[in-house]
Amino acid sequence: MIISTDLPLQGSSASQSDSTNKLIQLYLEQVGNKAGNYSIQFKAYDDSTAAKGAWDDAACAKNATDHVANKDEVAVMGTFNSGCAKIEVPVLNRDTTGPMLMVSHANTNPGLTKTWDTGEPQKYYPTGKRNYARVVTTDDYQGNAAAAFAASDLKVKKCFVLNDNQTYGLGVAKSFADAAQKQGIQIAGQQSWDAKQPNYTALFQSIKATGADCVYLGGIYDNNGGQLIKDKVAVLGDNKTVKMLGPDGFTGYEDLLKLPQSEGLYLTFAGLTTEQLVKAGGVPAKLIDAYTKKYGQAPTGSYPLYGVAGVQVILAAIAKSDGTRKGVTDAVFSGEGIDIPQSESVTGKEIKIDPKSGDTTAKDVTVELVTGGKETFLKAQAVS
Repeated sequence: MIISTDLPLQGSSASQSDSTNKLIQLYLEQVGNKAGNYSIQFKAYDDSTAAKGAWDDAACAKNATDHVANKDEVAVMGTFNSGCAKIEVPVLNRDTTGPMLMVSHANTNPGLTKTWDTGEPQKYYPTGKRNYARVVTTDDYQGNAAAAFAASDLKVKKCFVLNDNQTYGLGVAKSFADAAQKQGIQIAGQQSWDAKQPNYTALFQSIKATGADCVYLGGIYDNNGGQLIKDKVAVLGDNKTVKMLGPDGFTGYEDLLKLPQSEGLYLTFAGLTTEQLVKAGGVPAKLIDAYTKKYGQAPTGSYPLYGVAGVQVILAAIAKSDGTRKGVTDAVFSGEGIDIPQSESVTGKEIKIDPKSGDTTAKDVTVELVTGGKETFLKAQAVS
């Protein structure tokens, strides 16, 4: 049987997505391409386009149809972007031989699994049965963690909150803004940035007039994030002068790390970083070491390990199932659900999926600092 990934293989996310696919294939080789008594094959789907350089609505819709049409395919690891998942999950949910399972390593928008925007999450599950799970925590926790860090560690007083006007960006920006106000941070304003604009000089001049000592970038780097960062520094000064914070949608991008203006950028990651996990040793460290030996460099970003974590959930579900799509999904959403013990988990801790919601029970958020062209671990931020 086939398990697949559904990732943006073109544009700024390409390197991290490629690393994710390679690390998954390496892991599958290590477990003998088996899940219980079942033999496993791997297939990679691309949900991006060259023209857009990022995930694309039409590509996601086509992939969803193709997943269902591929009779040997039983589950999908993905997507990377929450907006793409919101397109695909209902299609997989309506599969007459399913629902078909999707497990994401990177979707953090709360609405996929719990009450958030109007009609969520019910509208993604037209059959009334759940078929979507994830191995990372959600933006209600990530936004809270970023706000707590901004208030307690950075002593931010007044922050301007930007978003890229997409599902993920709107959600994480809202979460940060709401939590920041509870932390005593004044919100100087909230505004969307247009990814198609050649520059954001006027935007940052208007932000400068508010006297904000912080800018929060709610969105993904793919949406012209490089230009946004350049113009922030050009108008507001470096990231010591006016703090700049971003969510995990800005992590794992090689192009970002090459920008001198990214120095001092604070980022949150909805999990434990590869840097942390390698230092702790054990299963994740051994897998990263094997990858580095095979490819001559470590994977890009921290999501590749979580991609393998998603695959671990899928393989465990297959092993417990009767080999059908419905059986694989039922293994996750019935009884005790899926539980990967710490001794086997590539996240360095137990992976437990709540069979009622599909959410992981882990609530890890890490704060990183971009310095010297690298994402550097700063602290594990408590969440609430």
